[in-house]
Amino acid sequence: MNALPATADVLVAGAGPAGLALTASLRAQGVDAVLVDRLAEGQNTSRAAVVHARTLEVLRELKVTDELVARGVKAPRFTVRERDRVLLTVDFDDLPTEFPYALLVPQNVTEELLLGRLEALGGAVLRPHELTALRQDADGVTGVLGDGHEIRARYAVGTDGMHSRVREELGIPFEGDTYAESFILADVRLDWASANPEVMLFFSREGVTVVAPLPGGRHRIVATVADAPEHPTVADVQRLLDTRGPRRDPARVTDLVWSSRFRVHHRLAARYREGRVFLAGDAAHVHSPAGGQGMNTGVQDAVDLAHRLTAVLRDGASADTLDAYETTRRPIAEEVVSFTDRMTRVATVGNPALRNLRNTFLRTLDWLPPVHRAMAMRISELSTAE
Repeated sequence: MNALPATADVLVAGAGPAGLALTASLRAQGVDAVLVDRLAEGQNTSRAAVVHARTLEVLRELKVTDELVARGVKAPRFTVRERDRVLLTVDFDDLPTEFPYALLVPQNVTEELLLGRLEALGGAVLRPHELTALRQDADGVTGVLGDGHEIRARYAVGTDGMHSRVREELGIPFEGDTYAESFILADVRLDWASANPEVMLFFSREGVTVVAPLPGGRHRIVATVADAPEHPTVADVQRLLDTRGPRRDPARVTDLVWSSRFRVHHRLAARYREGRVFLAGDAAHVHSPAGGQGMNTGVQDAVDLAHRLTAVLRDGASADTLDAYETTRRPIAEEVVSFTDRMTRVATVGNPALRNLRNTFLRTLDWLPPVHRAMAMRISELSTAE
């Protein structure tokens, strides 16, 4: 077991993808960063399953991208469908990147590789230690853990998720709302002749359903429902595919690997900084899973902030470097929250006349190459690259 230190350059709370990426990036640049997490062990579930092109570019500096790609499934396109009819196709193969695809890889694999890199750099996740209080002064911040242990740091970062204790300690409002629908999340094995490596979004009167390939012959199913069961079953997932999925070549669920339910929020922290303490990842923004952009935006937050903190701590850069973190990253999150909210609301239109209008509009857009390009750049997050 790693001993708790008394001091650090940067104290990070929350060992999800954003916290792991931030801490590893800091340590790779010679900054003494300490990462604590309240859980006794990582969650080890697939959860977020899409890594987009911009995130793969950003993670190259941490030397995990090649292994991520090797362990994932490359999806060359997203298609929006209503049953058997394709309404809109978003191709990634012409993107200006080495990674012209969406990579489907379970979140636990992403976290495993980031943790491995952190450990190779001499770091670790110190568990189970929750950051419960913060005290700031002109020279630094003191983090108080649940057992009373104190860590004195120059800066601190909350990457501790939607219910961030750090954000609450800072008194930063988390502005937004919660969607009325709940979501089913399941990893399954399918008997499906038409299975191919693309992400399919099925629009229907009942809600939106995402079907995406995963490594090992599995598929990820995400679907909005009025009231999701706590532990969705094979029958629950099969019912969704029967009522919303393809008719000509129906998919049959043969095995349920893992399932869960959740509610989706669209919220954004009013600010990303309070003195010497910062927010990143889900502590700063949460939104609909439409487009699979949550984890990606959080990891990009983390690496951006790591570079800025390094510039100040190691290279003597001015405080303006840290101010630019919020002015750069918060507008990106604001646009992601807005974009995914629009996607979710369009996908879940209930009125038949409006659904027909939506479908006609999407089929019209499908004839316009500039629309394809803009959507691919937006979903891949290459449009936000500096």
